[in-house]
Amino acid sequence: MEVHFHDYITAFLLYFTSFFSIINPLGSIPVFMSMTANFEERQRRATARKATLMAFIILVVFALTGQVLFKVFGISANGFRVAGGVIFFVMGYDMLNARISRMKIKKKDVREYVEDISITPLGIPILAGPGAITNSIVLMEDASAFAMKVILILSMLVTIVITLVSWYSAGKIMKVIGETGNKIMMKLMGLIVMVIAVEFMVAGLTPIIREIFMITPG
Repeated sequence: MEVHFHDYITAFLLYFTSFFSIINPLGSIPVFMSMTANFEERQRRATARKATLMAFIILVVFALTGQVLFKVFGISANGFRVAGGVIFFVMGYDMLNARISRMKIKKKDVREYVEDISITPLGIPILAGPGAITNSIVLMEDASAFAMKVILILSMLVTIVITLVSWYSAGKIMKVIGETGNKIMMKLMGLIVMVIAVEFMVAGLTPIIREIFMITPG
């Protein structure tokens, strides 16, 4: 019984760390603040709630329907792992260099999102971006037991809740950690994402290469 409990804790920490590193709640604070700069506190919090709820729904939907997408488009789970690893590596590299320019919205375009920026681009793709979606699909594929699937969804929920709390306290957090602290945090998260990327690519390439060498002519 203790072994099973330990396995669940280990799985949760693995899932949570991967989602936390990719979604990067603290790293998204500057983007959130810049896009809600003219909002009242009540409007800012409402936007944060809607964006995080939308992101959670998208991640759960993709996690649960990922296998259907694989069958429809003829995609293998291993191929998806390799592609996801590449995406993670690029994301991690940009984060390691403390670059968030790709997530920023140009000032001239901000007004177009004011009506519903909570869905796009805050919910998608800043929170539920390609990396997070890929992570949810691949990890759900690896989670064979029902309990592990529940733990995976729970880890998504915890990450999203932390993001919501971070956005609620965005002003205070930015004052505490400052610009330098934010860059350091992003670099650390970037390094973790790059490690996850390598693990994904190795996990995907190993069975593919093994299958290639097992195929013999005739």
